[in-house]
Amino acid sequence: MSDDLQALLEQDKAHLNGETARIHWHELERFFAAGKLIHVAPGVDLVEAAARMAQDDVAWFAPLKESGQVGFVRDEQARAWQAVDQPLWAVVVRPWVLVQPEQNA
Repeated sequence: MSDDLQALLEQDKAHLNGETARIHWHELERFFAAGKLIHVAPGVDLVEAAARMAQDDVAWFAPLKESGQVGFVRDEQARAWQAVDQPLWAVVVRPWVLVQPEQNA
C-alpha cells in the first residue's frame, strides 16, 4: 500500500471512529428494508472495515465476503435481531450502514 493511501486510510479511520455509535435494531430496520445494511462479524474491526469501504478497497474485502464475515444482513439475522432489539455498533459510509453486534464485556 502506498504511503498516500495509508495516510488517507488513517485519516478515514480517525474520522469514522468518532462517527461510530451504539444503536438498537429498531432504529436500523429502515436501512435493512432499503438493502443498505452490511453486517461485519465480531472479530473484524468495524472502523477498519468502514475505512476500507470508504477507500473502495475491494481486495481487502474479498476474503471477508467469501468467508461470510462481511455481507448484507440476511433475513434470518434481521429476524433474530428484531426479536431482542439487538444493540449494535454502527457507522455510516454512504450509502451503506455497517453494523456489528455489541459484544458482551
